[in-house]
Amino acid sequence: MNEEKTANQSKVNEAVACFKNGFNCAQAILSTYCGEYGLEEITALKIACGLGAGMGRLQDTCGAVSGAYLVIGLKYGKYLRQDEAAKEKTYALVREFAQLFEAKNKTTICRELLGIDLIAGDKQEAAERVNEICPNMVRDAAQILESLVLE
Repeated sequence: MNEEKTANQSKVNEAVACFKNGFNCAQAILSTYCGEYGLEEITALKIACGLGAGMGRLQDTCGAVSGAYLVIGLKYGKYLRQDEAAKEKTYALVREFAQLFEAKNKTTICRELLGIDLIAGDKQEAAERVNEICPNMVRDAAQILESLVLE
């Protein structure tokens, strides 16, 4: 069990490091977990690119949350037309993930998490807020994924 906890913490740290190394929040989450579900890292980075900063800096759903939703879909998602059970399980896990993330951070909305407009706001202040807050959002998303889906 301790080895599993260490491996899980390693994945959480890997996601945070990915973010700190220049990838966005969605990319950090999806690329960390994609290999376990048959998706190549380069493809994961490309798929998740537009989801960062609340979807292309629109500051809607947090990219770390969106990345986690994609991981849930990779693991449980419906790929057979008649597999409604897979769809329902995926939807239920997405809702549960959102509830857990909101319980910890009060919202899943990027603009509310950051408290600054990434497009019209002061660029220096925005960069500081992203560097201060987003690694924690990536960490929280990865930890919730570990506890909810991946154990």
